[in-house]
Amino acid sequence: MKKQTLLFVIALTSLFITYGQKKANGTIYIDHPAIAVVENMTKAFVSGDSEKVASFLADDFKSFNGVSVNTNDKGQDKESFAKSAKGWADALDYFSITRTKGAYPDALEYKESNQKDVVWVQTWEDLKGVHKKTGVKINMPTHKLFVVNKNNKIQTIINYINNSIPDEIGSSYVNRTNGTIYNHHDNINTVRKLTYAYENGDLDKTMSFYSDDAKFSDINTEFGKSLTKAEITPIWKKFLDDYEIVSIDMIGYPDYLEYEMGNGREVLSWWNYHLIRKSDKKKLTVPFHFSNSFDADGKIVAEMAYYSQSLLSAK
Repeated sequence: MKKQTLLFVIALTSLFITYGQKKANGTIYIDHPAIAVVENMTKAFVSGDSEKVASFLADDFKSFNGVSVNTNDKGQDKESFAKSAKGWADALDYFSITRTKGAYPDALEYKESNQKDVVWVQTWEDLKGVHKKTGVKINMPTHKLFVVNKNNKIQTIINYINNSIPDEIGSSYVNRTNGTIYNHHDNINTVRKLTYAYENGDLDKTMSFYSDDAKFSDINTEFGKSLTKAEITPIWKKFLDDYEIVSIDMIGYPDYLEYEMGNGREVLSWWNYHLIRKSDKKKLTVPFHFSNSFDADGKIVAEMAYYSQSLLSAK
């Protein structure tokens, strides 16, 4: 009993300590004049009305990138920020900034003496558009912190945004190479060898060119779904059981792409499958396109097949 009483006292003391550590530091508002200022400025920004944007900003306004690593960032001033509204509107088709679904702004009035003349507004929004010059699609969440002064003017914006999309836009202004295209390469030889092994019904040799953990995808199946080597093997065997392969003829020539980004290795190939369906002796010609990903050892680690299922089942 004594032990249980001690445990109860400890738990109760912990509870009081937890509650004792709480200290209010202001009030959070779901409706506030400062929120209206922020959202009206955002509407003006999207419309490209630089003059109206400027009317919502304090003379000492500064805007900062919240994910910048520049410790000496002086921020963007009022004139530059206001002008950027027109720049964004001119650069983007279908430009919009809207509240993220289920989210809403908060206005925070802090108790500290150095915060008594300002209100902090935090927003969660979706920024969307299509960059006119590069065609890059923008569809990303943003988080912003605004400081609104006692005159209902925005004096600070701290913007948290995914920089990868602006970086992609910047990179897309110039032509850039991303590796080498080969029309003759040992990985191309591999694709030819496995294709002609399959043409001759040699499934074991066909599968030997794939890594044990290879993934197989098909344009006719659910996007993102793939099969393992063990799963695809009986499917390919059934194809050989259902169709006589008269010949598989290469269309043009395969390309082997060796990418700089990500060290990717991809063989693209195009074929005509000349078939006889065994069930009704119907002759079929079905185009196939394959995209085969290779590892550094020359094994295929992934394959994507493109073909028309309706052509295979044509009456």
